[in-house]
Amino acid sequence: MKPTVLVKLSFRSIFRNRMRSLLTTLGIIIGVSSVIIMVAIGEGSQAQIRDTINSMGSNLLVVLPPRGRFDANRLTQKDAERIRTEATLVSAVSGTLRRSVTVVGGTGNWTTTVYGVEPDYQAIKQWELLEGEFLSEQDVKSRRKVAVIGSTVAKNLFGSVTGVGETLRIGNAPFQVVGLLKSRGTNSMGQDLDDVVLVPLTTALVRLSRNNYLSSIEISAISEDRMTEAQAEVEGILRESHRLSDDKENDFEILNQSQIIEVASSTAKVLTILLACIAGVSLVVGGIGIMNIMLVSVTERTREIGVRLAVGARKKDILLQFLTESIVLSLLGGAIGILFSLGVIAGLGKFSSIRAIVNPLFILVSAGFAGSVGVFFGYYPARKASGLNPIEALRTE
Repeated sequence: MKPTVLVKLSFRSIFRNRMRSLLTTLGIIIGVSSVIIMVAIGEGSQAQIRDTINSMGSNLLVVLPPRGRFDANRLTQKDAERIRTEATLVSAVSGTLRRSVTVVGGTGNWTTTVYGVEPDYQAIKQWELLEGEFLSEQDVKSRRKVAVIGSTVAKNLFGSVTGVGETLRIGNAPFQVVGLLKSRGTNSMGQDLDDVVLVPLTTALVRLSRNNYLSSIEISAISEDRMTEAQAEVEGILRESHRLSDDKENDFEILNQSQIIEVASSTAKVLTILLACIAGVSLVVGGIGIMNIMLVSVTERTREIGVRLAVGARKKDILLQFLTESIVLSLLGGAIGILFSLGVIAGLGKFSSIRAIVNPLFILVSAGFAGSVGVFFGYYPARKASGLNPIEALRTE
């Protein structure tokens, strides 16, 4: 028979038992939609991770105390200055001191994160100013009590989205607000990027710290493809600065932005594959359901098969007829599953903060897999139908 005739006969048989066909394809519908939704959410999670890490800065390298232990901290402003003057593969360097502090302003107080930074911090973080000016080299050298604030701090301390020219208190010291950062909103992890106060590093070391050690040194490499080389260069400079012999381990850690993205994305990718495999079990269950129904269909249509064989149909024709019916049933279930998953993904984007990215290639793969399920689980019933004895089939009531 021609392929068009086979497909037409398959649709006629499927629509003859609409409810049974729908229930049969339910496993395929759930399987395909689950796989697409899980993969889309996984892709969205990987994109969120990349966006969050990229929001930390441009081509970022971060030097930290070993294993996050500040009691073993030996990072100083001199280390940052040495990297700035000796490194050839970095474009910006800033020592950083970070403290959670309650600051007092015109209309009340607010607990926020105060960062002691150097002028290069603006370039590293790619922070734009909405009003005023950023911290200068002279501010750092003179230990001036000036501050640049985010819009969240401005709103909570001064009741407005400005604050430039106002005075806030950090501890017992008054700081003049000289700049307002352009709002950046929240990152994908829900962190408010505008809830910050930036002050000169030297001022922060005196006012907020009991020693001269930094929380970190933040560095921007000259380009993304030179980050590994820049990391090695910074490591060599710090080892020399800390007078570490060849047999001693680093007393610092360097986080590479590219490596962080790669590790975080690979973790999310493994989780996505695991979830997709779990969802894929529904496809197998759906395939078993199709095989069962096709076996029932062969039993119900035994007399029909006998008539076809008696009037000249070959076993090959019967095999192709039932196999095509199984494939069409699977593809219909796959199509419904794809449409359902696209609707769910659109709903997630509109009514929730969950980010899902649909990969068109994976939709095609899912459709192909649904068709393969039809072939795999439909072959046995089709072969059983083609192997019936015409005389015995005709005697069946």
